[in-house]
This record gives sequence, C-alpha cells and structure tokens, in this order.
Amino acid sequence: MQTLKALVDAGDFVVAPVALNPVMARLAEDAGFKAVYLSGGSLGWLKCVTEANLSLSDMVQVAVDIRSVSRIPIVLDAGGGWGEPVHIHRTIAMSEAAGFAAIEIEDQYLPRRVQHHIGEENLIPPESMVDKIKEAVAARTDPNLIVIGRTNARRLHGLDEALRRGEMYHCAGADMLFIHSRDPEELRRIAERLPAPLMMFAPQDGFSSFGITPAELTKLGYRLAASSGTAFAAMYKAVRQSYEALARGEVDPLLGKGGAVAEMKRAHDTTGLQKLLDIEKRTTKRVG
Repeated sequence: MQTLKALVDAGDFVVAPVALNPVMARLAEDAGFKAVYLSGGSLGWLKCVTEANLSLSDMVQVAVDIRSVSRIPIVLDAGGGWGEPVHIHRTIAMSEAAGFAAIEIEDQYLPRRVQHHIGEENLIPPESMVDKIKEAVAARTDPNLIVIGRTNARRLHGLDEALRRGEMYHCAGADMLFIHSRDPEELRRIAERLPAPLMMFAPQDGFSSFGITPAELTKLGYRLAASSGTAFAAMYKAVRQSYEALARGEVDPLLGKGGAVAEMKRAHDTTGLQKLLDIEKRTTKRVG
C-alpha cells in the first residue's frame, strides 16, 4: 500500500473517511479508500466526552488497534497538539510511533473547549501556532509524516484572516494547509491564495451536489478530503434504530428479516475469520 505522502506527491486527490476502530478501517479499505481519518470530533462523540476531553494516548491507542490489522494510512486530527511548542515534540514522537501518516494541528486554544462544537472558536495568536508548526517539523524523524497546519479562523475573523494565518503556517514549514470552509467558492479563493497541497473536509452529503467536483478540486491543489463524521452518523442512526426495534420486539428496519445473520457473515469476512481458522486448523488439535 502506498504511503499518503507518495499519493500527495503524485497529485492524487485522496478522500479519507472517518475510522474510529479496526473494523471501520477494514471496511474503508475494502471500499477502495487509500487513507482514513481519525477524527477527534467523532471519537469524542463515540466516547460520550467530546473532543475536548480526549488525550493523545486515546488517539494513539486507536491507531495501534487499526494498524495491527490494516496498513491503510491514518490521518490524525490532533486538535491543538496537546500542548505548547515544547509538548509538540512528544506529540510528534508518539504519532510516529503509532504509525500515523499525517498529523493535523490547528490553532485552537488549550485546554480545548466544548464550545467548538457549536461554532464558537477560541483561537491562539498565529505567532504561537507558527512556533508549534516549527517545532513539529523539527521533531519529525519520519520523512513520510505530513504536518498539516489548520485554522478555523474563518468562523471567528473571516476568510481574509484565515488566509493570512495559512500563509504564516506555510512559511513556518507546514507540508499541507487546511483552511476550514465547506463553501465551494471559498475553497476556490483559498486555492488562489495558498499553495498546494491543500486539505479540506469532504462534503457531508457527498460530492455529486456539492458545486465543485473532485477533478476541479484536484486542479486547484486539494490533495486530501477528510470525511470527519458521516460514517459515524450512519453508525449512530443504524444502532439507535436497531435498539429501538429490539425494544419494541420488531425486525431491525435496516437489516430486515434474516439480515442480521447475513451481515454477521460479511463481518466475519471483513475481520478475517477464515484466515484465523486456517491457522488454527494447521497448528492446533481438537480438545475433548
């Protein structure tokens, strides 16, 4: 499997769906994706604590679990990097040890605040973020690790300030820039002002009705589109409906009659049951 850096250097447009555990990573790989995104936001919802309460160790453990069964590149949503510039060195060291392909660091105030999830940003001065990026680059020992500089300043100060910050983060040594916007016209403006490679969030309802195609985005210099929450939302809805149907004594509306058995068989294939059975068959004897 190609490294994310090789894909980016080749000019590919990589869509990375959210993966919060090994089976999600395997499913993404089976669907043909070339990378996955470990979203702090979605992992925070999964743990019912929000992203603000996640530790670096929480994220690293997920990566270790995924990489024990899949080599698909993982992009780490590192939030504010878990500290000041001096702490960034450990963040990078642990990220490399866990095998992340890229680390996305944003200019968020630490400790993180839950208000981020309702659009209220608390940002550090761009000069402080510049120091973090410089130290992230200095701490890197894996030449394939991509350091992504992100800002949500558009929400708080407007696009011009976000672009100014992006330029500063590029000059500080960020390998890729991420100016948070979901508006096609703003994405065009960002690409006119900032150099490739660029990162974005994939549209929540897919690219078909987004107003700008993946081919256009590629020409503009976008190389990574992370889908941060769509798969989690789908999982949440499916599980909620399943529990509600079970409580009512009804058939699961998504699976239909007999669907649970069929999907469990598919899950066995995804998780590699047959390979393990083959190993067991040739190396162990039946007991009793």
